[in-house]
Amino acid sequence: MNNTDFKKENLNVKIFTTKDEMGKASAISVAEKLNAAISEKGFANLILATGASQFQFLEHLQKQVIDWKKITVFHLDEYKGMPVTHPASFRKYLKERILDKVQPKQVYYLNGDAPDAEAEVLRYENLLKDHPIDIACIGIGENGHIAFNDPPVADFNDPKLVKVVELDETCRKQQLGEGWFPTFDDVPTHALSLTIPAIMGCKAISCVVPDERKAEAVFNTLNMQISTACPATILRTHPDCVLYLDEGSASKIK
Repeated sequence: MNNTDFKKENLNVKIFTTKDEMGKASAISVAEKLNAAISEKGFANLILATGASQFQFLEHLQKQVIDWKKITVFHLDEYKGMPVTHPASFRKYLKERILDKVQPKQVYYLNGDAPDAEAEVLRYENLLKDHPIDIACIGIGENGHIAFNDPPVADFNDPKLVKVVELDETCRKQQLGEGWFPTFDDVPTHALSLTIPAIMGCKAISCVVPDERKAEAVFNTLNMQISTACPATILRTHPDCVLYLDEGSASKIK
């Protein structure tokens, strides 16, 4: 049951009692956007995020009636140097949690372990240019990042669509805290990531952010001045973005 809807500048905010209700509502909305794109032009292009925040959303998305054979899928980021077999690989996560099950028309993976990271970044950027994205499904990190655009490397006017970034300490601690790595030293220091202009250039954005540990980042996203100090603040300027919260992540804004 959705108990609160409000708007902050352009950003639509929806608060739900539980993570499951939040995940279901976001999945229904994303399915509607995908189906509308398919109805209009015969295909749709989608970006998916990873991490603990996306569990409920992805679970419900695969229950929706969607013609996956008309959908091309991209993802937001991948650790630099990481093989797809690693438990923390975002490619592995997406394959196992949804993509191997729904079998989209095409999946373009960002290969973190490509021998030449800069060449891989360029390859992925060119693919994105060829596939304008109908909807990006993202989250917000504990440091306010979107994709791996942590405050020190975030650039609202980045000339690139994809780049190699250095991960800040807060971001790496979050990856450890979510249980993806055994120790802090095991968390990679760099990743390949879509940039903020790549995300903001998508026709629509669905941003799913559960859990009380994200409450501070959510508060900052809605209340701080729009700046790279909290990269997610830029979402308040997008013409079609919805922020989905549960009671935990919304606990500082009520």
